[in-house]
Amino acid sequence: MSGGRHVVTGAFGFSGKHITRRLLAADVPVRTLTNSPNRRHSFGDRVDVHPLCFDDERRLVEALRGAETLYNTYWVRFNHKDFTHVGAVENTRRLFDAARVAGVKRIVHVSITNPSEDSPFEYFSGKAKLEKALRDSGLPHTILRPAVLFGEEDILINNIAWVLRKFPVFGVFGDGSYRIQPIHVDDFAALAVREGGGSGDRVIDAIGPETFTFRELVEKIGAIIGRRRPIVSVPPSLGRLIGSVTGWFVRDVIITREEIGGLMADLLHTDSAPAGETRLTDWAREHRETIGRRYASELGRRRDRQRSYDML
Repeated sequence: MSGGRHVVTGAFGFSGKHITRRLLAADVPVRTLTNSPNRRHSFGDRVDVHPLCFDDERRLVEALRGAETLYNTYWVRFNHKDFTHVGAVENTRRLFDAARVAGVKRIVHVSITNPSEDSPFEYFSGKAKLEKALRDSGLPHTILRPAVLFGEEDILINNIAWVLRKFPVFGVFGDGSYRIQPIHVDDFAALAVREGGGSGDRVIDAIGPETFTFRELVEKIGAIIGRRRPIVSVPPSLGRLIGSVTGWFVRDVIITREEIGGLMADLLHTDSAPAGETRLTDWAREHRETIGRRYASELGRRRDRQRSYDML
């Protein structure tokens, strides 16, 4: 890998932290563009911190000037009064434009499995629009398409375990037969860093070695943490209502209509070969005493830009 500077958006977040850790271990200089410049982290002064200022083109270009590779992990999970998918698409286009002007040599961009500009779900259509924008930019790139990331500080797998610990039953939308292929966040980071030092244009489905139906996933997590619960099928509308009520208590958005739709449309599954090696079931057994002990809040991480994720 070239010794030039590499730039990571969100180096103190979930996937960005693992990408940064691997780059630093390889003695690669790292700069981060982040909305959380004061978030606690373990990198000391080894990361050069800059704000992620989408509204200031000059500063954005200067922060990217001469970088070897840009790893873009920036996105939003759902629409909210403070952020939207439309805004995230526009911001990312500005980032790509700035990277081109700044002379960035390569971009590794995080997308999603099965993106489509025709998708009825903004998450998937927005990701497809950005893949097209990156292709149209002419910049050498790799597009990584993960289904779900898991690992310490993840949200989905942790919160499945949290529900299993807290409630006597677990509801799945419909029959729960839709599939999911989680990849460990460090496997994903290793893939990103490898692609960051590569050449040419590639699209990779970043999926793990295990495929579950959603019902199977819940059953396996419950068995591993010692909280086997009855799994009941609920209509999507009822499941969303239950999620909204629970979300009110934990002050978070637990699940959205689009996320339910994407799951049930089987969009978190592909027929590609695995890109990661870590089995979720092995990892969950190793962490069975801690997984799901605390609720992991998406909005909590956005409200508190000071503490590290493991403290929230």
